[in-house]
Amino acid sequence: MRDVEVIEDPATAAIALEPVRARLLAALTEPASAAALAGRVGLTRQKVNYHLRALEAHGLVEPAGTRQWGGLTERLFAATAASYLVSPAALGAAGKSAVKPDRLSVGYLLAVAGRTVREVAGLARRAARAGKPLSTLTLDTEISFRSARERAAFTEELTTVVTALVSRYHDESSPDARMHRLVVVAHPKPAE
Repeated sequence: MRDVEVIEDPATAAIALEPVRARLLAALTEPASAAALAGRVGLTRQKVNYHLRALEAHGLVEPAGTRQWGGLTERLFAATAASYLVSPAALGAAGKSAVKPDRLSVGYLLAVAGRTVREVAGLARRAARAGKPLSTLTLDTEISFRSARERAAFTEELTTVVTALVSRYHDESSPDARMHRLVVVAHPKPAE
């Protein structure tokens, strides 16, 4: 089971977003039969089987063995990932952002986040096919500002530091240079 699967196919996104199927995916953190899932989600085994076939056809669940139950052999299924994200690519042309760069714009932050999901998912698939690791770096922290003035000062200082750091290490002239994308975002933390 992968940690995260990014869904880019519109039909697969529609299957995963259907409420009953989304509940089944969430319930499949460990292999289970249709009968066991039926008890967990309050549906008949036949309905669960119907939905499992659709999820399996779109690569969202996979067979995970069999188990004898009375005189029957039950198929076990497992989700292919612990969690799923729907890429903006699933929306085709409607998922491509036309938002103009503006470092203080909510729309631009969301457009960059969507681009990051789309790009990293594609790179991860190519790296997996090649049997190679994908080099990434994620920094995630929280900060509490006493005032809007301090938040603005932090923003300016961070911009200055990142700009200086990038200018020190950026070198396109090397024949082995590989371009990387650096994204730094800040947003209010939602209430729990």
